[in-house]
Amino acid sequence: MPRAHQELTDLVAIPSIADERIVDPAECVRAAEWVRDAFRTEGIPADLELTPDGTYSVIGHRPAPEGAPTVLLYCHYDVQPILDEHEWLSPPFELTERDGRWYGRGATDCKGNVIAHLAALRALRGDTPAAAADAYPVGLILVAEGSEEQGRASLDRYALEHPELFRAADVILIQDAGNIAFGVPTLSVSLRGAVDVIVRVEALEASVHSGMFGGAATDPIAALVQMLATLRDEHGNTTVPGIRADQVWQGVQYDEDAFRQDSGMLVGTERLGSGTVSDQLCARPVITILGIDAPPVVGAVAAIQAKAAAKLNLRVPPGEDPAELRDALIAHLHAVA
Repeated sequence: MPRAHQELTDLVAIPSIADERIVDPAECVRAAEWVRDAFRTEGIPADLELTPDGTYSVIGHRPAPEGAPTVLLYCHYDVQPILDEHEWLSPPFELTERDGRWYGRGATDCKGNVIAHLAALRALRGDTPAAAADAYPVGLILVAEGSEEQGRASLDRYALEHPELFRAADVILIQDAGNIAFGVPTLSVSLRGAVDVIVRVEALEASVHSGMFGGAATDPIAALVQMLATLRDEHGNTTVPGIRADQVWQGVQYDEDAFRQDSGMLVGTERLGSGTVSDQLCARPVITILGIDAPPVVGAVAAIQAKAAAKLNLRVPPGEDPAELRDALIAHLHAVA
């Protein structure tokens, strides 16, 4: 565990946000090189592979012994932006222990999973040197993505261009999921996918005074709010034509009280959705507003803005076609605009 802690400390310290508007892309390259070198040490010959969006995935393949299956280890080394650093209880890129847990950007999603793969390889190998031919009883493929958090599907396109690598895997192990309860081993058999959509509303040549033009001039922010309000009903269920939202989860159920505590819901708030917690989280779609482009409250002036925008995240239930649901969402936004 001390080695794993040190490795996680080192990896979390690299601000690998795959957005050149926020962080120098060299930081992502540095994280990719760290992952490459770590898995090479464990006997998996890995290299940096350029993917269509300009980021690097770390790809490695150690062939299986005769007659043995091949396991693909998936992870990603990029992380979400930190937003307002002052809102953090500890420095985001400094692994910090608090109440028996380790905190830092990517400590779980997904740098902690990178370290879990490494620790599992060492446990599987035992005292056998990594370079030994019999170090592992299975074949191993490593795929460490470099822009998963951006939702650009760059690895998807890479996979289509290199299908032979992925077809060689008999099973894919993804540790980017949670347990049903702390300390309870959990096997996740499916996860919702994701599609991001950016909606923009433009109505004026420039911002105008709310006192002189308000009430008659088209208001892009108000129009955007009205559009976004049509995405859910009063219970929080998704209400977009063409997107089914009545699925039922057949697996383990998430206790209501435990969910309220885990999600940090405040006293007096109501849980969304007409299904069970597990229905809502595992089987049904949801459209989340990730961000809105509009003036901040501090410094706002008496003006109708010329334009506004929102970034939406559509979670796609298992078995549904992401492109079809995306198109349904876009069609709905046009219809209510």
